[in-house]
Amino acid sequence: MTSNLDVVRSIYAEWEHGDFSSAEWAHPDIEYVWADGPAPGNWRGLAGMAEAARGIFNAWAEYRVEAVEYCELPDDRVLVFTRMSGRGRASGLELEQMRTQGATVFDIRGGKVTRHVYYWDRDHALADLDLKE
Repeated sequence: MTSNLDVVRSIYAEWEHGDFSSAEWAHPDIEYVWADGPAPGNWRGLAGMAEAARGIFNAWAEYRVEAVEYCELPDDRVLVFTRMSGRGRASGLELEQMRTQGATVFDIRGGKVTRHVYYWDRDHALADLDLKE
């Protein structure tokens, strides 16, 4: 049996190499949320998640997200502290020049991610989760 932590680690194994092509890990009715950052929003389902991802890939060249630390939470959730990199397609701005230490919360049921919430601001995630770093 695959643990929730194993599910999330397998997702980041692909993302860290710039491979965002698979959605096998996602529940068909996933709730996909960008809680803050330059384009916050909430999407539903695989098509909604793909739409949101296209927005990111259209804005950033060589976009990567790296897991820095994994934390198992109650209620089948996993918190991941992240670091992003990439270059603005229009501006040429490097993500490293911005605050790039974010966090992601994955809600997992039956081995599939049912809710994915990404935070550009790690402190925002900790506040939403009522946690301290």
